[in-house]
Amino acid sequence: MKILQKALALCLSCLLLWIPNVPVYGLPADQSAAQTAPPQVEKQTPEELQQLVAPIALYPDALVSQIFAGATYPTEIVEADRWMQEHANLKGKDLASAVDQQSWDPSIKALTQFPSVLANMDKNLSWTSALGEAYINQQEAVMDAVQVMRARAKSAGNLKSNDQVKVVTESQTIIVEPADPEVVYVPAYDPWIAYGAPVVVWPGWYTYPGLYVAGPGVSFGVGFAVGLFAGFAWGSHGWGCDWGHRTVVFNHNTFISNSKTFYGGHQGFHDFGAARGYQGFHNSGAGREYEGSRGRDIRGNGVHGGTAEREPSESHAEAGTHSGAFGGYDHGGTTRSYSDRGNSSLHGGGFHGGGFGGRH
Repeated sequence: MKILQKALALCLSCLLLWIPNVPVYGLPADQSAAQTAPPQVEKQTPEELQQLVAPIALYPDALVSQIFAGATYPTEIVEADRWMQEHANLKGKDLASAVDQQSWDPSIKALTQFPSVLANMDKNLSWTSALGEAYINQQEAVMDAVQVMRARAKSAGNLKSNDQVKVVTESQTIIVEPADPEVVYVPAYDPWIAYGAPVVVWPGWYTYPGLYVAGPGVSFGVGFAVGLFAGFAWGSHGWGCDWGHRTVVFNHNTFISNSKTFYGGHQGFHDFGAARGYQGFHNSGAGREYEGSRGRDIRGNGVHGGTAEREPSESHAEAGTHSGAFGGYDHGGTTRSYSDRGNSSLHGGGFHGGGFGGRH
């Protein structure tokens, strides 16, 4: 009997040598690892990033930083723009106080100082989401792209100091600031021809009224009185670009997005599925759809730059006057989720410019 038991044990051992390694959960080890591995992020070339930042590269640094940060929260861009439309009667202190009470990321609140910029980011949501995805995954390269485009615009004579902006060059870095720190003028220009050699137009580009001028030049409309929002932590004075470290700064600290929309390199997992639920947000009833998505924590609540969300507070802030803005793009991964939504809101928009095709 003992000999038979030993023989059976030996046979069983030999049999196990032929069976692949199977983990506890019943999946082969290599398949289990594949399911838990994060997806590969599609990197954009420097030329593609330059094309992507062309619509905003000539904006003042603080506004550029707010746009980069806000673009990582595309769903909140939509909500905030809709909210602004629905509360168009709010002005000055009432508007600022109402915005302060919202649960949006500080970057989204900051963008309400520039209603047309916010509206443009909503109208061109595919571009906005692409910008946010690029900043999450290629932060330094995105910041470099802004500097490349500024250098091109400067060489073309379209970036220089005037009554609205102050342009300073420090070594290889071009800094753009408001001439008056209390008033921000957003430049109006054709982003596809303002940089000298033509830039390929993004698919479905919608030229938002107020920030676009035909021809190669740059003009300025009415300024935004951002100094009136200084009483709030999310106001423009708390934002900027750290060109040395190539990052956005919020309240003297590096801005870290807690958005759940994208996969983000060192920033970890970002939920694609919830973001995809936003196609067709502009359809009736989509607001309720959004509330359901928020239940899955689609927005990343949290602290940014060491500054926690503030409680609603009183302030003497007044709303500034405004002009307009623009955007539009579809690139890989998550951004394709927004292409239908972005195009559906273009209201007659489409390819712009003479003979330059967009990239699909």
